[in-house]
Amino acid sequence: MLLLAFDTATPAVTAALHDGTAVLAESTTIDARRHGELLLPVIDRVLHDAGAAKGDLTAVVVGVGPGPYTGLRVGLVTAAALGHALSIPVHGVCTLDGIARAARADGLGGPFTAATDARRKEVYWAAYDQDGTRISGPDVDRPAEIADRVAGQPAVGAGAQLYPEVFTEARGPEHVSAGHLAAFAAEQLAAGVPLLPPVPLYLRRPDAQVPAGYKAVLPR
Repeated sequence: MLLLAFDTATPAVTAALHDGTAVLAESTTIDARRHGELLLPVIDRVLHDAGAAKGDLTAVVVGVGPGPYTGLRVGLVTAAALGHALSIPVHGVCTLDGIARAARADGLGGPFTAATDARRKEVYWAAYDQDGTRISGPDVDRPAEIADRVAGQPAVGAGAQLYPEVFTEARGPEHVSAGHLAAFAAEQLAAGVPLLPPVPLYLRRPDAQVPAGYKAVLPR
């Protein structure tokens, strides 16, 4: 097994190579505006560092969000292109699950919340039990609307750190790590648990919509 994992659903452009047992190489660049420019060089870097070639890959794992439209699409389109070109499967993983796995690996115990910045004064979030298993979400809400549901619990992710008045026990990791995304996927696959399809988790409608009352012009 040789999994290439990457995620562009947050400001982190992150990629990693995993052999089914351990992470062989990982690279991350934080830049919310340059996903399209940075992803392929980051992928090339981890392949080079691991001494591997694209033809060695057995599967691609991509973070499916939730996340902003533009950045998220960069990762998904790249994953689809690689999977098609190499004739290998492409698996999706919820980005919040990757953050949650990193938190558990860092020693976070008990139930907790993972949250990323959804902009518009909202967060993408999910709740996890003491074993790091997602028990609700992902959802998108204003922090004040979920204050009673996350009160008194640790929270990880950049979304939690943006609203310390609600996520009163916010801590790292701030962004997703492709290494943990890959490890999560490898563990699930080894256990026979199916992963998500490589389609985006948007959770809300895009900003650009057809105006109300719009009338199509039909050809004569």
